[in-house]
Amino acid sequence: MGKRRNRGRSQLLSTMTKKQKKHLRDFGEEHPFYDRVSKKEATPQICQLSESSDSSHSESDSESEQEHISGYHRLLSTLKNVSEEEDEEEEEEEDDSAVGDEEMNDEDGDEDVIVEEETVETAETQECMSLADVSKEKDGEEPADASQKSSEEFTDAKHESLFSLETNFLEEDSGGSSSSQRTSQDPFQQHVNKELKEKEVQAATSSPPTTQQLKWPVLGQLVFSSKFQKMETFKPPKDVDMKSLHLQKPLESTWKKTNSQFLSGPQQSNSPFTPLQKELFLIMNSYRDLFYPERTALKNGEEVRHVYCLHAINHVLKANAQVLANNSRRRSQKLGVGEDDDFRDQGLTRPKVLIVVPFREAALRVVQLFISLLEGDSKKKVIVSNKKRFQGEYGSNPEERPPNLKRPEDYEAVFVGNIDDHFRIGVAILQRSIRLYAPFYSSDILIASPLGLRTIIGGEGEKKRDFDFLSSIELLIIDQADIYLMQNWEHVLHLVNHMNLLPLESHGVDFSRVRMWSLNNWSRYYRQTLLFGALQDAQINSVFNKHCVNAQGQVAVRNVPMTGSISHVLVQLPHVFQRMEAQDVTSVIDARFHFFINKILPQYRDAVMSHTLIYVPSYFDFVRLRNYFKKEELNFTHICEYTQKSGVSRARHFFLKGEKQFLLLTERFHFYKRYTIKGIRNLIFYELPTYPHFYSEVCNMLSAARRGEEATWTCTVLYSKYDAQRLASVVGVERAAQMLQSPKNVHLFITGER
Repeated sequence: MGKRRNRGRSQLLSTMTKKQKKHLRDFGEEHPFYDRVSKKEATPQICQLSESSDSSHSESDSESEQEHISGYHRLLSTLKNVSEEEDEEEEEEEDDSAVGDEEMNDEDGDEDVIVEEETVETAETQECMSLADVSKEKDGEEPADASQKSSEEFTDAKHESLFSLETNFLEEDSGGSSSSQRTSQDPFQQHVNKELKEKEVQAATSSPPTTQQLKWPVLGQLVFSSKFQKMETFKPPKDVDMKSLHLQKPLESTWKKTNSQFLSGPQQSNSPFTPLQKELFLIMNSYRDLFYPERTALKNGEEVRHVYCLHAINHVLKANAQVLANNSRRRSQKLGVGEDDDFRDQGLTRPKVLIVVPFREAALRVVQLFISLLEGDSKKKVIVSNKKRFQGEYGSNPEERPPNLKRPEDYEAVFVGNIDDHFRIGVAILQRSIRLYAPFYSSDILIASPLGLRTIIGGEGEKKRDFDFLSSIELLIIDQADIYLMQNWEHVLHLVNHMNLLPLESHGVDFSRVRMWSLNNWSRYYRQTLLFGALQDAQINSVFNKHCVNAQGQVAVRNVPMTGSISHVLVQLPHVFQRMEAQDVTSVIDARFHFFINKILPQYRDAVMSHTLIYVPSYFDFVRLRNYFKKEELNFTHICEYTQKSGVSRARHFFLKGEKQFLLLTERFHFYKRYTIKGIRNLIFYELPTYPHFYSEVCNMLSAARRGEEATWTCTVLYSKYDAQRLASVVGVERAAQMLQSPKNVHLFITGER
């Protein structure tokens, strides 16, 4: 691009040789040999003066200066362009040689991390504009850079008045005017109308929670806990009456049709819920926090999605119906200012529900469920604004997927549809209408990925950052939490740290309608959190235990795995588990590294122990090992999630042929690609995998290229007492307890015995 611009600006340079350009740069003029002498006489120029002598004098001076500059000085001004042009030529030559060297280079991908980080920073800078312009868009103004707005920055500014809670009133058939007795028994009303006392809040922040364990028929082992009140537990009834669930119209009639795909069994024909959904919804409807770590995309993911969407839209419809009903009462009674305490029915901002999902496909399915739940069998179609745009941006084209791509079933279930992980969208619901792409402060439900929220929330010191829309979230749903461990868990921590903080601006709120517990900054004690994932993990447990402080209490599913994933290893392989000692959790990382380089690695330095794959779950450990291997000049190659495709192919080829003795492999690369690494003879798990089934998957790779070396295969696993959960998922809870309590540090398992 630079070359073309310079060529357009100066035709003189295009005719010069490289030698002429160098002379021009060094001496400021062309060599006399190249002087162009014209035999033609210069034609006289006639200048007509204006009436004003002063102005004509100044103008003539400026013209003479321009004529003077047009010769020698104009040529001097091109010197910078000459040097830039030569620099560009040299850079192009260096790039060409670098490309050639890259194709022959054995070690690739060292700089991939830097490139990835720069790309992410650029993307974050471009995407941080959305909510900063929401207030302008609400007033009908467009952002300054409206012509280059991305899809995430689009907001619907046309339907603001139609979906406004301040200017609308309750319809007669919406189900908001129910009897006072039924309203008093509604779990929603009991939850939002409960008034905490200052002493209770102070006691909850200092006292430990009381816990009690129960076993339910489907969910299994449950742990009830609470800091605010005496422990209240309950067991699910055999039969569920839809009226007792207090569903808002029209959900009571539309739910069974929406959920019909899961009700095909003979035992479930009369029930609107599956056994799993029934127990989950009973906990959700009691407004307790819930952690369910057995939600898998392949098994019960859609069942869980259906039931939490039912709870979310039920909550929004009830909250909005209460506001609209109070609008009608205020209009009819024309109450004074002093009596407005009876109508405290809102938070400091409108968004009530935040649903965090990893991919656009998940957001698409959530919105489709909302439409289905509002529509059902009714002849009245739900009015959905911007539906076509939404389907285009969140849908996917089946033809884009490679036809010959073969991956495990769980991979196909997770990475289905549009797997873009940077998005956010506001949804406003008013009775039987849905507004997609609503501005965040005019939305009832926010659906976003952790990265999409991170670019809005921003960080300390950033000018364009906004998190006021999180101040009055009453229902937080984090679905597929295990995937965020593979994306970036820091984004999740950043999100929960900004939940339910007092807003920095009023955003047009009517403080006479705001609930007192929201004004007291107690919203976190009224927020219900639903956390779903596919595994028990210390980081996920930490978020649930630290950031879920709902006054109604918490419920966590704590089932222990009786049989581990090691039972799915099909190859005949000895598994050597070596326990390392660490004083505390913070010292485990260094203890593992020193144990590996001092005790494990020396056993594999011999050339006989070639074809050694080292599986590293943490990217930071991977970088540390890679730097150590380079320092020790070991014969190795490496593959991580930032390695380019060409580098991956070379690394796999060199490892298969034995040209590289070691291969460092990150868990995130295996999660996103699921390549089968051929040529493995020795396997080292630097740390136990995050996903237990990854253990058996990697072990079974040894049979990918059988050449008669089965008798020499080895597998070594490092673990500590702080890896109890992961160890139990691999070997089973009973064996894990024995291994952690045993005085011996080495344990042997053999799989695939005939």
